[in-house]
Amino acid sequence: MLEKKQLIIIKGTREGLTLFIDESCSFEEAVIELKDKIIASRPKRDEPLVSVKVKLGNRYLDEAQKDQIGKIIGGENRFIIHSIQSDVVRREDALRWQEDSEVKTINRIVRSGQVIEVNGDLLLVGDVNPGGKVSSTGNIYIMGSLQGIAHAGSDGDRDAFIAASYMNPSQLRIADYISRAPDYESDGVYMECGLIDETQDKIIIDRLQALPHKRKELSGFERRMQNG
Repeated sequence: MLEKKQLIIIKGTREGLTLFIDESCSFEEAVIELKDKIIASRPKRDEPLVSVKVKLGNRYLDEAQKDQIGKIIGGENRFIIHSIQSDVVRREDALRWQEDSEVKTINRIVRSGQVIEVNGDLLLVGDVNPGGKVSSTGNIYIMGSLQGIAHAGSDGDRDAFIAASYMNPSQLRIADYISRAPDYESDGVYMECGLIDETQDKIIIDRLQALPHKRKELSGFERRMQNG
């Protein structure tokens, strides 16, 4: 007689437990076995709470199903859900991530009073004049003169940066950090970038060539720009 396939596999780690749910069975079947496995594995009342990571593989759960999983694992069982991870994403989420990761290329001069706002990275081929503003949720690359305002990581990304052929801004913003014109020499600087230095807890200006060392996740596009 063949041994029944396990639908729920629990493995211990230094951080707690990792729980694997078989991706081929029905959700209802998984829930039944999960209840039994959790009851059999729960810590004693005098033991600390245990963190659990749930891995779904190629299975997608809606919010109601995630809540059900959470209630089975948590509650009086003395487990805490650390995360629920799936290799499947919804189409709308994938499209949104694609939009956020795209480089938006704009060829124009941003004059005083004008504002450009984009999702993802912004490549501006042109100048930002005093009184003009560019803003993006990602990085900002300006193939021209930056003399106005630039705001990168507008959704809170502190790893974002601002690069310009000529850097003499009236204001730089990265996430919730702000750096104003008095921080820079009045005659400006060439081929420089602004980014957050966590050790100094402020925006700093550095050579564009320093980016690969300070932002290890640089894409090929960014490396090509940095190398000219």
